[in-house]
Amino acid sequence: MKLTPSQRLYGIGTILFGALFVCSHSFSARGSPSFLIPLGIAGLFYLLAIREFFLVTRLPTNVLVFGLAIAACWHAVFLRLPPGPDDDIHRYVWDGRLQRLGYNPYIIIPDAPAAAVLHTAETHTLNNGNLPSPYPPGAELFFRAITTIHESIFTMKLAFVLCDLAIVFVLFILLRLTGQAEHWVLAYAWHPLLAIEVAGSGHVDILGALLLLMSATALVRGWRTPAAVAFGLAIAVKLLPIVLMPLYWKRIRLRDAALAGLTVALLYLPFLDHGHIVTGSIGTYVHSFRFNGPLFAALDQLADPKLLAAMALLAGLLTAVWMRQRAQEPIPDGFAWPMAAALFCAPVVYPWYLLWFLPFLRSIRTIPIVIWTISIFPTYYVWHLRATGHLWILPTWVMTIEYGAVAGAMAILLSRRLRRTGPHGKPHSAL
Repeated sequence: MKLTPSQRLYGIGTILFGALFVCSHSFSARGSPSFLIPLGIAGLFYLLAIREFFLVTRLPTNVLVFGLAIAACWHAVFLRLPPGPDDDIHRYVWDGRLQRLGYNPYIIIPDAPAAAVLHTAETHTLNNGNLPSPYPPGAELFFRAITTIHESIFTMKLAFVLCDLAIVFVLFILLRLTGQAEHWVLAYAWHPLLAIEVAGSGHVDILGALLLLMSATALVRGWRTPAAVAFGLAIAVKLLPIVLMPLYWKRIRLRDAALAGLTVALLYLPFLDHGHIVTGSIGTYVHSFRFNGPLFAALDQLADPKLLAAMALLAGLLTAVWMRQRAQEPIPDGFAWPMAAALFCAPVVYPWYLLWFLPFLRSIRTIPIVIWTISIFPTYYVWHLRATGHLWILPTWVMTIEYGAVAGAMAILLSRRLRRTGPHGKPHSAL
């Protein structure tokens, strides 16, 4: 008996939950086979779900309710788990705590002897304790706000899960505005990275993704000032979306752009040091941190890291210029591809960085990025290597799998496009 699309999605959703539930039992052993195998199965069935979303025009409401409910279940499973001992969320709580105690997180060194009395049981294991915070001011003020409500890792993770939930609601609004089928919200809600890196580890990138989606939605509505301000706030969470500035060209007014810039500038005021702007360890991050960035690593011995970082910025900006020229109206892949281009050229590509893409993956043109959000899973293997006494070095075979899958998807996409056009780039005549 042939299954209907709804029946297939019920089955896919159930298997996704089962795989992620099994994966959660090995969350403390991230990168081990018992973690990677069920995560890989979840990734495979997520891609099957994406295929179903492309094949159907509409899905019944009960399928959407089921899909969102089961996504909430695996979020709850991971939310109750403690993050890794040196996950970034420990730094988030530390930064929020420092601000509430009257200290500047861009100046205080967590491992400094004088700072020992400031630590709690949840902050003494934070990573890179020899460096001050690298996070932009929007993220820092968010950390302060959450720790003011309640200072704990669980509260911080819960705040990020609420950001995740808010993205679902904003996506519903955007899908209706653009006339797209509402089932595409499941393409976001079902992604395994949300379970691992939002409900599990808790990463601030999801806050930035929410603000960027709000900006895109406001842009579609024609609300130029809110679009500009939300975009500025997204940049103030992490710098990655700065490459999207060309997408706002002639879609917002000059005064809107000025207001966005002023908003970001004002966010730095609480962190001024004797009248000077301090940015923490962001310079050290560019100069010294390396992970899963093959292009940056290949050029690292040939050029200054700052020049290579500028190259990554330029790659994203040029991609955004191209996307702006080809579409009069904002389109989802217009937001995804520039960030993907910049990140491909970056010195560090952690799995949670790809959270920025997830709300914007709803077209055939973004399939290579969809593949990347899954093919990056093997990079968790380096966590297992470190836990077993090996160096924090990502094996070449992992990056070969990751970027080879993306290259293959791009080749297939290009091949399909060429088959649909004539030798001079014109569409073939209908037979």
